Amino acid sequence: MYLFARGSVLSLFSLKDRVALVTGAGRGIGRGIAEGFGQQGATVVCAARSADQIDEVVSSIQNQEGKALALQIDVSDLDSITATVDTIISQFGQIDILVNNAGMNVRQPFMEVTEDNYDQIMDVNLKGLYFLSQAVAKHMVPRQKGKIINIGSLTTGITLDQISVYTATKGAVGQLTKSQALELGPYNIQANAISPGFVVTPLTEKIWSDKTMRDWGEAKVPIGRLAQPEDMIGTAVFLASSASDYVTGQIIYVDGGFMTGDVWPLPSAASN
Repeated sequence: MYLFARGSVLSLFSLKDRVALVTGAGRGIGRGIAEGFGQQGATVVCAARSADQIDEVVSSIQNQEGKALALQIDVSDLDSITATVDTIISQFGQIDILVNNAGMNVRQPFMEVTEDNYDQIMDVNLKGLYFLSQAVAKHMVPRQKGKIINIGSLTTGITLDQISVYTATKGAVGQLTKSQALELGPYNIQANAISPGFVVTPLTEKIWSDKTMRDWGEAKVPIGRLAQPEDMIGTAVFLASSASDYVTGQIIYVDGGFMTGDVWPLPSAASN
């Protein structure tokens, strides 16, 4: 039986002396995770396409006495991926944690998706995640340690209409996470995925501001509310820290219970 002092248990969740790369860190879930990592002591590389957004996040982390660096990246461009990883290694010598959060979605009926639409979503959501993970893992393997956290979706496990390409990418992210865990496990690298539920972010705010949509979403979640980006921080810190050293290949739904099922609208006579 293992006994830990309170301080020892809490230290399992520390990210001190670790370097974390978070893509899509300019807003929403990515920003929440980046700021959470900063509070736990990590040096956070905030990467996104928009310089203004990531500069703001870096300032926020630094204002809380954290350490952060802003880097622009286009995850759909392999040269941009290489340049980003090279810059981080040159400056810090290591990447301990990778959060593949960058993603995009275009809502279209299946019959109206064009090749350009398809390629754009695939390049960001899947190709970028794949090759950035590969580039970072090349530096994790020699050090025999690392954490890869992929951001999935409810559509990692179910489907929703008019987002067929997005659904295909997030389903693939779930399987890729397992492949990463299997192949990188011998090098003490853990790969897991967080699949958020209905989260109110700058990208989804317009949808969830519609009363009909919000009422529907809240009714589908046993907890009875939509998520905020900060609801993802605890799980992300766990997966990035030593507390999860024996957890790999897992898809964790942070969804307020959405994936547990639904309540039947049974007539009262049928409940007996």
